Amino acid sequence: MAVDAAPIQAVRWDGRRLAVLDQTRLPHEEVWLSLTGAQDTAQAIRRLAVRGAPNIGIAAAYGLAMELSARPSLGALEAASELLSGARPTAVNLAAAVARVRTAALGAGPSTLASAARAEAQRLHADEDAASAALAAHGADVLASARTILTHCNTGALATGGRGSGLAVILELAARHEGVRVLACETRPLLQGARLTAWELTRLGIPFALIVDGAAAGLLRRGEADAVVVGCDRVAANGDVANKVGTYAHALAARAAGLPFVVAGPTSTIDLATPDGDAIEIEERDGAEVSELGGVAIAPAGTPVRNPAFDVTPAGLVTALVTERGVARDPDTASVAALAARP
Repeated sequence: MAVDAAPIQAVRWDGRRLAVLDQTRLPHEEVWLSLTGAQDTAQAIRRLAVRGAPNIGIAAAYGLAMELSARPSLGALEAASELLSGARPTAVNLAAAVARVRTAALGAGPSTLASAARAEAQRLHADEDAASAALAAHGADVLASARTILTHCNTGALATGGRGSGLAVILELAARHEGVRVLACETRPLLQGARLTAWELTRLGIPFALIVDGAAAGLLRRGEADAVVVGCDRVAANGDVANKVGTYAHALAARAAGLPFVVAGPTSTIDLATPDGDAIEIEERDGAEVSELGGVAIAPAGTPVRNPAFDVTPAGLVTALVTERGVARDPDTASVAALAARP
């Protein structure tokens, strides 16, 4: 496999400031934003300049640490934690990362709030990078016989630590076996597959074809893929999975075609406090993301729009939940809890 020697990065930390690759400008421009605190980090998360469940957690962790460097006080800690946690509602990593850094800062005491927060944010980032490598190996074991993989949205380095989640599994599979290729769904309405996954796969030298979301079910029925691999934004305690809208349809199509439907994500996306998928808050975004394309209206003015950013795939449709701590096949409450509890 021909792989770009330079690893793809979406988040860079220099010890004081955070730089994020503005994903709203890809694939045509590679623009780096310099973030300095909670306010601009929350804004970058809301407008999807930085995205992907693990990466928004990483960014928020650094955002809180930077805010405390500028304003080392309990008041700043609480205000920044609330601001960052509320930037987007569906992915569990965001609130969990903020809570982790907040707890570390509180435990350190008033005089060392900022240094403790910085250290914890760096540990969280390192944990996500390590999780990516480990889950990639587990996922490639699960899909050892697969060669053509259908995937949805973007689950590479632009979305998470290391090489990604679902895309990291594909990269590891390609490193082990010849002939691995990808069917990448465009992923309406924001085209994260067309803009971001296609950009990553091109950089990495992985053969792929871009398809419209509506073509996936027919191609799966015709046997043109061996498996479906997606990422996840939140895994409920019973194994239900929230992911980019359109994922549920791929799971149904995979089940009808008798193909594996694999969800890959770090255990930081498991939320044992959420009992099932019905309890997951689904973010509704601006209708213009649907009624416009590239800023150009594609629907009549005033057209009513529904724009849920995520959907929920029931655990019963998931062949395997792949994490850095191992794999839960046919995930359920017991196996998800067991994964979360592993060291």
